[in-house]
Amino acid sequence: MNTRILLLVFLLLALAKQDVYSQLGFSHEVGIITGPVALYSDFGQRNDFETNAGNVGFGVGLIHYLNFSYRADCNCYTRDTYFNDHFKIRNEIDYHKTNLEHFGRWVDPDQTGQFADQLRAMKGSTEVIEIGSQLEYFPLSIRDFAAGSYKIAPFISLGAHYVSYDPEVYSDLGELNIVGGPLATTPRKYRNAFQQEGGSTWGIVTSVGIRYKLTPLSDLMLDSRWTYYFTDYLDGLNPTLENNEEVPVPENKANEWIYWLNIGYIYYLD
Repeated sequence: MNTRILLLVFLLLALAKQDVYSQLGFSHEVGIITGPVALYSDFGQRNDFETNAGNVGFGVGLIHYLNFSYRADCNCYTRDTYFNDHFKIRNEIDYHKTNLEHFGRWVDPDQTGQFADQLRAMKGSTEVIEIGSQLEYFPLSIRDFAAGSYKIAPFISLGAHYVSYDPEVYSDLGELNIVGGPLATTPRKYRNAFQQEGGSTWGIVTSVGIRYKLTPLSDLMLDSRWTYYFTDYLDGLNPTLENNEEVPVPENKANEWIYWLNIGYIYYLD
């Protein structure tokens, strides 16, 4: 995963957008977000609290907003339209990493068979970089919030991200893909169903959050986000039926997705 190239592309795009939009009179906001990321994947048990609480990583992001309600060239408000007063475009680059292992009933202490031992020994991790945009909708007036008429501004958003991921899967028992015999390391449904190579895909992003007016030129933000990825290899696993690499196992019903609860600081540029 070439992190530097993706970061450079994001910065170049942001600078280009700022130059163009500044000429059009729009204003800008920049900020940083961070917080825990829960990855829902092929590690662990579906709808299991221990799985959801255990496979949690951490993320950080750089964000840029295009604010339509204010003109940077004249330090004045733009034409009063519903779109200008209720929508912003959010561009960002994010990084998050999650360490993964199997939780749930199949690895409980009372499970003593070879299958349980193989699951307990299987570990993994994934590093993800995302770059993309969202359209944010504020039900309350953006102008009134900026003027201090109220302290809290809720919002919802929808967007798309280009995603680069780098998974790793391994077993404490030894080399993966050893299936038969007493030294077997890999449960049959994971045989030939894992990958160590990185890849890229797209993700659909939606969030619900609030902004808190900290100063006239800065906000705090709490953002509750969900991202669905168009790949089942984000975690390096894609379990399949035995001897059939094309048919997923019945419990493998969806691709990977995350829930990210993040807090951010946003600064308004002149």
